[in-house]
Amino acid sequence: MCLVKKLADCRYHRCMYFVSNALARKMEKIAIEAWKPAGLSPSHAYLLMLVIENPGVQPMALSDELQLQPSTITRLMEKLEEKKLLVRTYEGKQTNVYPSSKGKEMLPRLRQCNAEFFLTYSGILGKDESSRLVQTMSRITDKLDV
Repeated sequence: MCLVKKLADCRYHRCMYFVSNALARKMEKIAIEAWKPAGLSPSHAYLLMLVIENPGVQPMALSDELQLQPSTITRLMEKLEEKKLLVRTYEGKQTNVYPSSKGKEMLPRLRQCNAEFFLTYSGILGKDESSRLVQTMSRITDKLDV
């Protein structure tokens, strides 16, 4: 059992699954704190920013962009609709997603939260290491597309 604070001292410190999940939990904690001023979870906030910046976007495009399952996108959109931040319109089988005026008004705050998130983690890791890490993780994620 790992009773130390350093991941490198834990038994599974060389396991991609264990290490990536540990990193994800720590990043999630930083992200949740950064997005508190918007009153949204990070996933809700990123989806809303995409809708504001791409009015009329279709759910599948949101799914592709956020790398989330369509059912997850639907749940996120339902919550944002409940908060009156976006609306869905239907034209036959096609669904389009638009920001509400209340949602559009949040864009400056959302951008500020996003900037704060970046400043927090890049302040800890350093801007160069943060950039390299994100690029590497993105490349690896694409390679593991199964």
